[in-house]
Amino acid sequence: MSRLATRFAQLKSQQRKALVSYVMAGDPQPQVTVPLLHNMVEAGVDVIELGLPFSDPMADGPVIALAAERALAGGTNTLDALNMVKEFRQKDTETPVVLMGYLNPVEVLGYEKFVSYANECGVDGVLLVDLPPEEAHDLNVVLKKFDMDQIFLLAPTSTEQRIKHVVKQASGFIYYVSLKGVTGAATLDVPEVTARIQKIKTETNIPVGVGFGISDAASAKAIGGVADAVIVGSAFVKQFANLTPEQAAIETVNKVKELRAALDELV
Repeated sequence: MSRLATRFAQLKSQQRKALVSYVMAGDPQPQVTVPLLHNMVEAGVDVIELGLPFSDPMADGPVIALAAERALAGGTNTLDALNMVKEFRQKDTETPVVLMGYLNPVEVLGYEKFVSYANECGVDGVLLVDLPPEEAHDLNVVLKKFDMDQIFLLAPTSTEQRIKHVVKQASGFIYYVSLKGVTGAATLDVPEVTARIQKIKTETNIPVGVGFGISDAASAKAIGGVADAVIVGSAFVKQFANLTPEQAAIETVNKVKELRAALDELV
């Protein structure tokens, strides 16, 4: 049983919802990331999404795009990000870690090299924003070889046919994008999200997480009422834009505690 499957099963047995946190590897400096991940887990994060810095993050709004710029300027590349997972695993062997990024850096390394080293470092799954399931067969073969999950996106615009196609290939969890827009967008339509999640759940038993637009206790609680996981990125990442790394880390952990408390009110 994979770490992701184990974690979601544990949470389901406790009637709790997963808090999934996105962190850009190497933002704003390489030495910040691993201690931050440990502190976030201690504060209540259940699953980590570690962003792979990329120069053209087309699905991301300005907050995460600037985080990628900071990480790249600090010298962090894809292999560095994998090594951060390896360092994280020295103290934490249970928290699932999913890599989230774009196809180009993975293709540069090659699927076999990327996946085999990611597996060696302790990565549990991969979500490549610009790799649709129709083109994901070759990577999926390699991921299955190493028992790693391939996570796909669904969106408000996904057709019924598209939903059926994605859930057949996905594993780990489904990432439902709650908004028609980029990361960090502001307005959530909770009734619409609820209806879409219910539709997806008629097609699969895989957990469904919702991301984009969740930034505070109220939105986390609203989405946690219908989804298996609440995925938060920009609300964490934006702390590093204007604060010192030390203060940003403190504010990030405080935000985790706020969101965790809101989700635990659902129990």
